[in-house]
Amino acid sequence: MSAMKPISAAVQSAVSDLSAELHAAGGCEKVGLTHDTFAAILSEVAAKYLSSSASSAEARTFLQTLRVEELALARACAQGHNHAWEVFLTRYREKLYQAALRIAREDSAARDLADTLYAELYGTSTRHGERVSKLASFTGRGSLEGWLRTVLAQEFVNRYRRTKRLVSLDEESEDGSQFAAAEPEPLPSADARLESATTAALAALSAEDRTVLASYYLDGRTLAEVARMLGVHESTISRKVDKLAKFLRKKILNGMIQQGMDRRQAEEALEVDVRDLRVDIRRALAQESPPGSFSKKEAEDRLRPKARPEVKSNL
Repeated sequence: MSAMKPISAAVQSAVSDLSAELHAAGGCEKVGLTHDTFAAILSEVAAKYLSSSASSAEARTFLQTLRVEELALARACAQGHNHAWEVFLTRYREKLYQAALRIAREDSAARDLADTLYAELYGTSTRHGERVSKLASFTGRGSLEGWLRTVLAQEFVNRYRRTKRLVSLDEESEDGSQFAAAEPEPLPSADARLESATTAALAALSAEDRTVLASYYLDGRTLAEVARMLGVHESTISRKVDKLAKFLRKKILNGMIQQGMDRRQAEEALEVDVRDLRVDIRRALAQESPPGSFSKKEAEDRLRPKARPEVKSNL
């Protein structure tokens, strides 16, 4: 197992401050994870996604967005805790089969696909004396159910590619395609209604809100840097980022419902990995401001340092 990327003192401080609270919120004791073990998992996840310059406030915001109950369950299963695996099967076995059936569209193939994934999730092999389970790569940033569907879809694509490679050269020659370059198989894409609703939700944001999101998520600026840029306190930006995330989720959810989805379908669609969306996020955040947004001159004024900035939040 590769060594964990080192994390800054600020991030480690945030992990230390929140680990007891998140350990309790995740029901870690029920699935066999000690406080120290879960703190190490939180440090690992933080190290993966936070830069070395991340502040303690940024780390706290990040850690508080994790789905800690699902993270604890997945990692407990990966470590071989039997009770955790029983809970996992109770919650997800039927859902996994239904997802496999939607992908494979045939009962025996769906069950075979799901069973293969169970083996990889349970961890039937070891590496360097340690159990190897796909669940060890779940980080809690999205739902476990959505992550499982993505892994299942990828396994189906991998199977298809392996099967395709078994076609004989004679058969390929007869089709006139011998030695032809393999066509990449597209992964299952997000529902078009999700992409449409996401684009509309981003377009509805004010110029300042889009500046905050683009600076923080796309340009990699810290909360403190964004705060200085807009002449407000760091805590204001932290609350604003959290509020915008909740607003966008609600806006996108309502947008999909208006396009004909029922609420359950819309909520499931929202569990897709953002990397599967065919939306140019940067372009959407950089588009023309809707009426009422501040002008270019106002934006430039906000970027200039202020001698005595007045903190005024509308959150």
